[in-house]
Amino acid sequence: MPHVSPPLRFAYNTNGASNHRLDDALVLIAEAGYDGVALTLDHHHHDPFAPDFDRRTARLASRLRELGLGLVVETGARYLLDPRQKHEPTLISPGAAGRARRLDFLTRALDVCAACDGETVSFWAGVPQPGVAVAQARDWLLEGLQKVEAAARQRGVVASVEPEPGMLLETVDDFLRLQAAVPGLRLALDTGHLLVTGEREPAAAVRELAPLLGTVALEDMRRGIHEHLPFGEGDMPVPAVLAALREIRFRGLVCVELSRESPRAHQMIPQALAYLRQAEMLL
Repeated sequence: MPHVSPPLRFAYNTNGASNHRLDDALVLIAEAGYDGVALTLDHHHHDPFAPDFDRRTARLASRLRELGLGLVVETGARYLLDPRQKHEPTLISPGAAGRARRLDFLTRALDVCAACDGETVSFWAGVPQPGVAVAQARDWLLEGLQKVEAAARQRGVVASVEPEPGMLLETVDDFLRLQAAVPGLRLALDTGHLLVTGEREPAAAVRELAPLLGTVALEDMRRGIHEHLPFGEGDMPVPAVLAALREIRFRGLVCVELSRESPRAHQMIPQALAYLRQAEMLL
């Protein structure tokens, strides 16, 4: 008899449920039938800088176990570190204090992942600020990546870097060059970003990069336009990507990231999974 790959495991990113309390979002995700949650740490969703961090994290771990949800920790909150500058500071910000604050945040994310038996922490590089030479930004990034990877190793956690359109580390090839210098890092592959940069076809990238994958994000997106869309509204070859993930026997969480769908999260959470399960049944 032919070998049948196990079903894929799906998660929903809480940045697409930002109008809901975290526990309400977790319940919606679990009731829809997801295997896990991609938790974007934010001021309203498990704020890593609020008091009683350890106690709250232990409670989160317990709640995830109750709901049967695995975990990927996401770190792309927009104004968590600076209320005036989106995504700042980063690992390549010109101020040493800013870089240290980003590193502290990522370390706290690793702590959440470790306490909750999460699969990985996903993070990106940042955008070079005006007046910062690219060579200098790369030096800062390498230094930051080495520190994050060391902190992850100490906690027994996987750290995964996400290439992000418009950032210093923008493409898979950018990741591969840096990963050679920090081999403990994994790749957080957002398949939609491949359609934006045009560097690789998503399904081919999954097969090529299989040994390096820490987590995978999936959503619809139009070629050349960085806008996360519900399935069926863009150019993402969803069945081909799912087939590739099944082919490589990917057992990590495949995370649905629909950050603009919060106003209708109660509908989109089950709708997205129904689309994916239907596509998977046709493979």
